[in-house]
Amino acid sequence: MVNNLVNYCKNSFYILIFISISLFFFSLKFLFNDLVYFIEWEVVSLHSMSIVMTFLFDWMSLMFMSFVLLISSLVIFYSNQYMAEDFNVNRFILLVLMFVLSMMMLIISPNLISIFLGWDGLGLVSYCLVIYFQNVKSYNAGMLTALSNRIGDVALLLAIAWMLNYGSWNYIFYLDMMNKSFEMMVIGSLVMLAAMTKSAQIPFSSWLPAAMAAPTPVSALVHSSTLVTAGVYLLIRFNILLVDSWMGQFLLLISGLTMFMAGLGANFEFDLKKIIALSTLSQLGLMMSILSIGFYKLAFFHLLTHALFKALLFMCAGVIIHNTKNAQDIRFMGSLSMSMPLTCSCFNIANLALCGMPFLAGFYSKDLILEVVMLSYINFFSFFLFFFSTGLTVCYSFRLFYYSKTGDFNMTSLNMLNEKGETMSLKIFFLMVMAMIGGSMLNGLKFLNPDMICFPFDKKMMTLIVCILGSMSGYLMSNISLFFYKKTLKKYGLSSLAGSMWFMPVISTLGVIKFPMNLGLYSYKSLDQGWSEFFGGQMLYYPLKNFFLYNSDFQNNNLKIFFLSYLLEVIVLVFMSMFLI
Repeated sequence: MVNNLVNYCKNSFYILIFISISLFFFSLKFLFNDLVYFIEWEVVSLHSMSIVMTFLFDWMSLMFMSFVLLISSLVIFYSNQYMAEDFNVNRFILLVLMFVLSMMMLIISPNLISIFLGWDGLGLVSYCLVIYFQNVKSYNAGMLTALSNRIGDVALLLAIAWMLNYGSWNYIFYLDMMNKSFEMMVIGSLVMLAAMTKSAQIPFSSWLPAAMAAPTPVSALVHSSTLVTAGVYLLIRFNILLVDSWMGQFLLLISGLTMFMAGLGANFEFDLKKIIALSTLSQLGLMMSILSIGFYKLAFFHLLTHALFKALLFMCAGVIIHNTKNAQDIRFMGSLSMSMPLTCSCFNIANLALCGMPFLAGFYSKDLILEVVMLSYINFFSFFLFFFSTGLTVCYSFRLFYYSKTGDFNMTSLNMLNEKGETMSLKIFFLMVMAMIGGSMLNGLKFLNPDMICFPFDKKMMTLIVCILGSMSGYLMSNISLFFYKKTLKKYGLSSLAGSMWFMPVISTLGVIKFPMNLGLYSYKSLDQGWSEFFGGQMLYYPLKNFFLYNSDFQNNNLKIFFLSYLLEVIVLVFMSMFLI
C-alpha cells in the first residue's frame, strides 16, 4: 500500500508541476502579445435553448493557475511524508485535488454561474478538510468556517439573481458600464460582500484562525493560493467597481482595520500555526486595501509573491510540528536552529520575505505598495494603518523568530529532533529558492508598468525605518519578563482585546447564537409549554377527560341503568313517531 501511495503522490506531483510550467510559459506569451482567449463549450442544445460554458484565458488567469498548481504539487508530495501514518491518506490527496480543481474553475470563469460552482466547491471541500481529524475542536472550526462562508455564498446567489436583468451571466461583458447603472452597483456590492467573507475581512475574520484545525499541508495550500485568495482574485476581476466609488472607500476602511487587527493579535498569540494564519489575514487586508485604491495589478503582484513565502512558512511550520511530536506552542520551543538548521534557515528566509527584506520575494511588492500609498490621495487614518500594520508584521515575525529559534531549549530533555524527512526538506528547499528569486522574476516581467517613483531620502527610508522599529519591538515582545507585565493589562481588558481579535470569535459564535437560543427557550417555556399549552391542549384535554370518565362510570354494566336507558329510548321513539304522523 505504501508503494502505491508513493506512486499516487508522485504521479500527481509530476502531472501538476508539468501543467504549472506549461501554463507559466503560456502566460508569458499572452502577456507579451496582449492576448485574451474566450473558449465557449456548448453543453446542451435543445431546440432554441442552449447552455454554454465560457472560459476566459488571459495572462492573469494563466499565471495565477500556474502558481496554484506549483504550490499544490509541492504540497501533495510534501503530504506523502507528513501524512504517512494516516490510513486514509489517499482520500486526503483526492480532497486536495478536488480543492485545486474548484479553484481552477473559479479562476478561468467569466460567468457568475460557473464561478459559483468553483466558489461552493471550495467551501464544501474546505469543510471536509477542516474536520479531517474528526474531533470536537475541528468540528466546531469546520462549522464556523462553513457558516461564515455561507453568507458570501448567499450574496453570490443574489448577485446571480440580479444578473437576470441582463442578457447573460457573463459579467465580463458588462464591466465597462458597471459604474453607470444601479443594477450593476447592487451586483458589485453583493460580490464585494462575498469576497469579504471568503477573504475573512472584518467582521468575518474569526473563521480563518479557527481553520487551523486542518492538517498543515492543507493550511499551506489554503493560506497561500486557494481559498482565502479567491475573494481577492474575484475583486481584481471586478476592480472597475472600486474606482472612485463608495465601495472602494468602504473596502479601504474595512481592509485597513483587518490588517491592523490581525497584526496586533499575532503579537499576543502563542500557537505557531495561528500566528502564521493571522499574518495571512494581515496580508489579505493589505491586498484588499491597495486594490480598493485602484491598483489591481499591484494587488495581483503581491498575491503571487505572498503565495510563495506563505506556503514556505506553513511547510516549515509543518516540519517543526512533525518533529516536535505535534507541539504547536512556541513557548515550548527554543534553540531549534541547533537541531533543525535547514528548516530554520528556510523559515527565517520566509519570515524575512514576509517582512519585506530587500531583494526577497515580498520586498518588490510590499515596498512598491507602500510607496504608491505615499503618492495616493488617501486620509491620514488609512496612511497610519498601512505603515503601522507593516511595523506590526515585522514585530510578530521577529517575536516568532526569537521565541522558537534562539534562546534556551524549552522542550523535554529526551527528544528526537532531527531533519530526516528528505521529502519535506527537498520541497521546502525548492520553495525557499522561489521565495528568494520569485519577486525579482515577477518584477522583471514588467506587467506593472509603474511610473518612476522619486522620493526624498527620508520618505524613501520610511519603510525601512518602520521595519527596524518593528523588529526591535518584536525583541521586546519576546522578552519573558515583559510577558508578566502584559498580565497586568488583562485587568483593563487591553490584552484580552488585542489577543482575541477584538473578541470577534466570541461575537461570531456566542454573540450570534445566544439571543436566538434564549428567545427560543423563553418562547418554549412561556408559549409552547406555557399559556398556549394551558389554553390549547390542556383546555381540550381536561373537559374531554372528565366527560369520558363520567361516560365510563355511566356504562359500568349496571342492570338498572340499562333498563332505564331502554325505557328512555322507547319514550323518545314514541314521541318522534307521534310528531312525524
